[in-house]
Amino acid sequence: MKKGFSLAELLIAMAIVFILSLIIFPYYHTAQQQLSLQRSVNKLAQDIRRAQEMAMAAEEFEGSTPSGGYGIYLRRVPASQSSYVLFADVSNNRKCDGCVSESGETIEKISFESGIKIKSLNGNHLNIIFKPPDPEVYLRDNDDNDLGSQVAIEICLIDDISKTKTIFVNKAGLIYVE
Repeated sequence: MKKGFSLAELLIAMAIVFILSLIIFPYYHTAQQQLSLQRSVNKLAQDIRRAQEMAMAAEEFEGSTPSGGYGIYLRRVPASQSSYVLFADVSNNRKCDGCVSESGETIEKISFESGIKIKSLNGNHLNIIFKPPDPEVYLRDNDDNDLGSQVAIEICLIDDISKTKTIFVNKAGLIYVE
């Protein structure tokens, strides 16, 4: 007696694999987008914490500790330019001077993953600044208006703006994702 698979058994196994792939494949792209959104939100939250840690450590920037501390600058722009800036507040004015044009205060410009954008902010511009040593937390727009005790940054998929994640930052320095 020969050992092996019959042609019928092979065809049945291939049909099962084909049917399962037809069921799973449509959800693959959606799952990839959701994962990309989650990674982008976690990266932004991590970068906000990074600015906070730089302020607490009184880290030097270009040879001295910035008197205004460190911060993150975000603005709502067309989806093709979805990014934010990690900066040093050298001028101590609680905003990023020239972050749009990448001035001397810019430490790093960070882009979101493809297909991700900022859906909403508290206004069109948001500066989250951590001033050493405690650090004090400032939540400001570009006109130096105080944005209250907490700000929300809503990130979404470009293709489906109903798929969102929100980062909250409050004046006590708590950063959390919902």
